[in-house]
Amino acid sequence: MEIQSVKQRFGIIGNSTPLNRAIDIAVQVAPTNISVLINGESGTGKEVMPKIIHNLSSRKHGPYIAVNCGAIPEGTIDSELFGHEKGAFTGAHDSRKGYFEVANGGTIFLDEVAELPLQTQVRLLRVLETGEFIKVGSSKVIKTDVRVVAATNVNFGDAISKGRFREDLYYRLNQVPIFMPPLRDRKEDIHLLFRKFTTDFSEQYRMPPLGLDHDAVEILINYRWPGNVRQLKNITEQMSVIEKERDIDAQTLLQYLPVDEVNHLPMVVDKQQQESQNYSEREILYQLLFDMKNDLTDLKKLVLQMIQHDGHLDPTESNVALMKRVFEDDAQTENMSPAASSGVLHLPQRAATPSYEEHHVHEEVEETFSLQETEKELIKKALAKHKNKRKYAARELGISERTLYRKIKEYNL
Repeated sequence: MEIQSVKQRFGIIGNSTPLNRAIDIAVQVAPTNISVLINGESGTGKEVMPKIIHNLSSRKHGPYIAVNCGAIPEGTIDSELFGHEKGAFTGAHDSRKGYFEVANGGTIFLDEVAELPLQTQVRLLRVLETGEFIKVGSSKVIKTDVRVVAATNVNFGDAISKGRFREDLYYRLNQVPIFMPPLRDRKEDIHLLFRKFTTDFSEQYRMPPLGLDHDAVEILINYRWPGNVRQLKNITEQMSVIEKERDIDAQTLLQYLPVDEVNHLPMVVDKQQQESQNYSEREILYQLLFDMKNDLTDLKKLVLQMIQHDGHLDPTESNVALMKRVFEDDAQTENMSPAASSGVLHLPQRAATPSYEEHHVHEEVEETFSLQETEKELIKKALAKHKNKRKYAARELGISERTLYRKIKEYNL
């Protein structure tokens, strides 16, 4: 059958390539008796694939039974699937047929198959290989002709390695794999699905359908949808019932999306915030250099005060705070001399020079502030501080490791 006609028959909305691929495989495998394993995240619509496979097969006139393996208690799962005899366990007042016996000649869909207990997995493997099973509390072998389609959202590699799922059963179920793509990989289908859901709910609740403005559509498409199609449908129904205004804007839509997931939206949602954070690595480095220049200016003030007071620095509150800020990165206050810690800093004795006069001190101290040289020294200090560990040095400088590596080569450090 044409894929489009299959979509119309089974109510499938979407034109994305991964979705079309999944439908195409289901159509091709339907006429056979091969076991099929459908994998995909929760809420992606895995349950529609076994219906396609059953209705397009020669078993379409036989029974179709869907079983949620995760919803059946472990103590009764064998009885549900394979049946039991009267008196087989407490409460078994009558004999009962299991799903594999009832579905003879048809198809059984085992949803959340990875939740089956190991004992039940052994029984299922025998059915798949021989078509035989034994009821709970019986010794009589029963034959059945059932096609098995299974589905799960579990990573089988992890389940097998941890001993929660049998590897031989996995290969027996996975004769033909079908992957249902998550909604975030079907961006072109998201708005189509929303329009379908809002139309359905408008008919169900007898109210006008919802509409989205441009920004709301952008949010709808770029949201991650961890709950996939199921989550989209639920949110559409909530807005259809609660919102009186039928034209939905971005702010209204955001109120219905979980806060943690909204934080993962692209920055296009808040263009002003994007612009304010759109700094280049070079601009960040320049900011660091200007901060260092301010530190140098503050240090000059301290030196001038000490020169004017014969090598002593008054332990005023402002001076102590200034020393702590200037020395906190390189020297740390606790590593300073006792005199410095007490707020009085002594200059080492030095010979008098003509450039220093007792009562005429030039407050202008000549400085050279070459951007490249300062950048080079800053990188050297960061590398020395972190013992040449580039990851931490880059983090200290506020740049990426790649940029730091390029700078190291550029300055031949």
